[in-house]
Amino acid sequence: MAPALPSVSRDCTLCPRLVTFRNDLRIAEPDWHNAPVPSFGSPEAKLLIVGLAPGMHGANRTGRPFTGDWAGDLLYATLLKYGLATGEYKEDPNDGLTLVDCRITNAVRCLPPENKPVGQEINSCGKFLAQEIAAMPKLKAIVALGTVAHGAILVANGEKRGARKFAHGAQHGLTNGLLLADSYHCSRYNTNTGRLTEPMFHAVFEGLLARLV
Repeated sequence: MAPALPSVSRDCTLCPRLVTFRNDLRIAEPDWHNAPVPSFGSPEAKLLIVGLAPGMHGANRTGRPFTGDWAGDLLYATLLKYGLATGEYKEDPNDGLTLVDCRITNAVRCLPPENKPVGQEINSCGKFLAQEIAAMPKLKAIVALGTVAHGAILVANGEKRGARKFAHGAQHGLTNGLLLADSYHCSRYNTNTGRLTEPMFHAVFEGLLARLV
């Protein structure tokens, strides 16, 4: 039997800077989620996608990973294209979108100022990522969206943060048998600057499909 999924309190106090930021937003935007964002998708999935952290107007507002911001537009369109999701993405957690053999989480579950978590925050939240991975009995592959997620995944799997070099499109066999696939984060900045194009992002998932059978 796989270990239980991590339980993160809505009022988690592990990271003081994030707690202060969260409390300020609860006053400014009382109708937003403004709390650690839970993972989306079944724990029985074979693929786990790990992002950086909730976006201000995305997951921190809506309560579902990558929902309500530009990064979600590209991510969910890609998952729908490759049969890893069904339904229609409408930037709303109640849109009925369902993931297929796929689960999404973040390396840091609370919104950081300027979307930039610091080392202590990444380390503190790392235990939840490790628990998440351990609780997925059918997991075969993990997609890291960006260097922070890449490093957090390595540590969560018992490896050194710098043990394997991040490179877009790279695939790494981890010591526990999982496959780690790297992608630049699907953020507006990366797509607007051309660092990440839609074909580049699609190629990461095309390279994984055969491994998920």
